[in-house]
Amino acid sequence: MSKHNRPEPESLELPPVGVDSHAHLDLEDFDEDREEIIARAHASGVSRIVNVFLGPDAYERGRGLFAAHPEISFIMGVHPNDADLLTDEVMERMRAHFKADPRLRGVGEIGLDYYWERVPHDVQKDAFVRQIHLARELGLPIVIHSRDANGDTVAILEAEGFRDYPLLWHCFGAGMDLAERLLGNGWHISIPGPVTFRKNSDDVQAAVARIPFERLLLETDCPYLAPEPWRGKRNHPALSVFTARRVAQIKGRSVEDVWRTAGDNARRFFGL
Repeated sequence: MSKHNRPEPESLELPPVGVDSHAHLDLEDFDEDREEIIARAHASGVSRIVNVFLGPDAYERGRGLFAAHPEISFIMGVHPNDADLLTDEVMERMRAHFKADPRLRGVGEIGLDYYWERVPHDVQKDAFVRQIHLARELGLPIVIHSRDANGDTVAILEAEGFRDYPLLWHCFGAGMDLAERLLGNGWHISIPGPVTFRKNSDDVQAAVARIPFERLLLETDCPYLAPEPWRGKRNHPALSVFTARRVAQIKGRSVEDVWRTAGDNARRFFGL
């Protein structure tokens, strides 16, 4: 498909019930057209967006960007690549913000990242454990980031007693073995744009085919990971319609059904 005839997300004409469960609209990538991007999301059927703040500094700096948009909720957590910055003071600031702001609906994205090797694994693990226990203390769901670290991430969650805890595995990109372990622990799975890629996604698509509808959410992780037919471009919430379309093809359901069900799951998971 050439760049001149890519379909626009509005062309799918989906009902206004979709939820982008993981977006980074506070990043500078959206500084020039953030309001337009939010308007396009609404025009494409995205009714709610969950924006991810990577720590209390980002939250304090960026929450005001969405003052006029109550349909945008927040999660906050210290990313594993910043785990060395999780001081006692940072923990206390996060605790205070979670208690004060009802728009903060979960702790995340938190977990382990062995791809970049920026922070020693033991430091990442300590920050991860501290934050999952903060989530439990506050009664908030958890959103997981795990890159090249799935075994350790799941093992920590299991060892710390988080089976059947409200937990969402963000940006799922593995096969059925991991999916079965996540589902067996009672957790939810969020599907990003790469499920639409023709190459290197067979395992992911096979897993998506078997993930129960009631455990499945959709996300963009924008500005990253734009789905086909917009791969390589800046991602934004409206483009989640194309991820929904591919999931619908994989599961043999209508795109409207996937769109509504994944949206309902997100609303239930985050209490939106």
